[in-house]
Amino acid sequence: MRKKRIVGVSIALVACLIFVGGCAKKTVKTEESATTKPAATTADVEPAPSVPAEPAFGEEEPLDSGRAPSATSTSKYRILEGRTTAPMLPIYFDFDKYNIRPDQKKRLIANAEFLKKNPQVIIRIEGNCDERGTNEYNMALGERRAMSAKKYLVDLGIDAGRIRTISYGEERPLNRGHDEYAWSQNRRDDFVIMN
Repeated sequence: MRKKRIVGVSIALVACLIFVGGCAKKTVKTEESATTKPAATTADVEPAPSVPAEPAFGEEEPLDSGRAPSATSTSKYRILEGRTTAPMLPIYFDFDKYNIRPDQKKRLIANAEFLKKNPQVIIRIEGNCDERGTNEYNMALGERRAMSAKKYLVDLGIDAGRIRTISYGEERPLNRGHDEYAWSQNRRDDFVIMN
């Protein structure tokens, strides 16, 4: 009887140690660390009007994704907003749309002015979608968004040969949340300097 009690107590003790030891290894992400973002240093650049000022929920990708020069790079170009290379700005789209919103035309005009002043610059417009819809549908929608922005820039006098397009569909979200705020950040075109 005593051996059974010792074995029972030993098993309970080992189970408690495993449970407590497993819980002690978990780290808790604080709200502050989940929503901290690098601050933009250019005071004259307006924030995206379609994105609310409140913090996002869910994981966000770092702004420096390694595909364009970073803010710490020695290059004269850096990432300012999303994956777009400064001083250009991304544009945002309504759900399931690829037409240029009236509030985003100002951003495209500013991007065209930059390209006119820097005729050596070649860019890639990256079309992105939120997670809703099939992969195939979102790849096609992202391409239509990129082509829509390219056409707008060409209509403003930018040589089409200086503009490449690509669609990432829903594959490269900036905000991994599953709410309207996150989706509004992911429905966009980024403008990346290639040279």
